[in-house]
Formats: sequence, C-alpha cells, structure tokens
Amino acid sequence: QVQLVESGGGLVQTGGSLRLSCAASGRTFSSSVMGWFRQAPGSEREFVAAISWAGSTAYNAVSVKGRFTISRDNAKNTVYLQMNSLKPEDTAVYYCAARRFTYLSRNRNDYDYWGQGTQVAVSS
Repeated sequence: QVQLVESGGGLVQTGGSLRLSCAASGRTFSSSVMGWFRQAPGSEREFVAAISWAGSTAYNAVSVKGRFTISRDNAKNTVYLQMNSLKPEDTAVYYCAARRFTYLSRNRNDYDYWGQGTQVAVSS
C-alpha cells in the first residue's frame, strides 16, 4: 500500500516555474514506478511524466518535453515535477500516481495508487 500527497501547486504567470512534490508513505515506494498526470476541466486525465524505481529512466509527454523534468529521491520517499516555461495550456489539477510493477507506463489505468491532486494555474 502506498499513500501519496502532492504539494507545490499554485498560480503562476506564463513563462514561470513551479516544482511539484509528491510525498509517499508505505514500504514499497522505492520499488514503485512513479508518474505524474494532469486533468484540465472537461478533459480526460492525461499522462505527463513517469520515472523508474531507480530514477534511471524517465518518460515525458510530447507536450511537456524540454520544459518539465521528473525526478525522485527514494531516501525521502518523494517524487518531484519541475515545471519550467509554463503555458496557459498547462493549467490543470496535477496528480501523482504509483505503479506496483517495475516497467514504465503512460497509461493511467496501469497505476494503482493516486494522490488527491494539486491545482496549477498559469495566467496569460
């Protein structure tokens, strides 16, 4: 079992930066693939980024490549999403998720545990 709590969301201007954090509790965090997803009003929840249990492999969605970076610190049971050059279309609720299996996935249905989400709003 893994419990996830996101933080770090807020309101920022276009071109600004935010760093989201996801604090995890549970004995299996260090062996879990971790992902970030987002959901804008009226839209489906979409993949943003994922990282392997060791942090050696990461996937990013095409829409955020070169702007967002996912990382993790297993000693702190925390995964991060550094978001730079933010755009209004990045506005959404951002969710942290954990996957019990060891290979990465962009599919939200492959993730077993979810946080409650943190709101990110980017003004133009």
